[in-house]
Amino acid sequence: MSAPDGSPVGAERSIGQLFASATTEMSALVHDEIALAKAQLKRDVKRGALSGGAFSAAGAVLIFSLPMLNFALAYGIRTWSHWNLAICFVLSFAANVLVAALLALIGLVFAKKAKKGKGPQKVAASVKETAGVLQNAKPHPRTAPVSDAVEVVARSTS
Repeated sequence: MSAPDGSPVGAERSIGQLFASATTEMSALVHDEIALAKAQLKRDVKRGALSGGAFSAAGAVLIFSLPMLNFALAYGIRTWSHWNLAICFVLSFAANVLVAALLALIGLVFAKKAKKGKGPQKVAASVKETAGVLQNAKPHPRTAPVSDAVEVVARSTS
């Protein structure tokens, strides 16, 4: 078994290796958070689009079907019942309003589902939690050298 950077587990790693590993993992975490936010927003936008489509369909049905359906339904009711033609037209209009109300109700259901979507809020809470954990992580304090002499440290370029 090995650590993410390839060194064996339990082996001591240098500060540079630890920092590189932490940087890689933080980068992956940020990319995953962004991907999650995109997926959740996509779902919420899709629900909103379905809601808008249902409302548009309700409006289209109400506008385009009224003249033709009113005439056909009114004359059909008159033929069946021998009522006054005006009453037959009112009944056909009421039927069209019921169909439009049903489509509007479907649109309302999808709008509520889109409004309940908590995609970005979940990601924001996760990012705040990660930031809180990182703020509490503090490096161990180093003790000052006893002598006043400045020590020269050779650094490698690798």
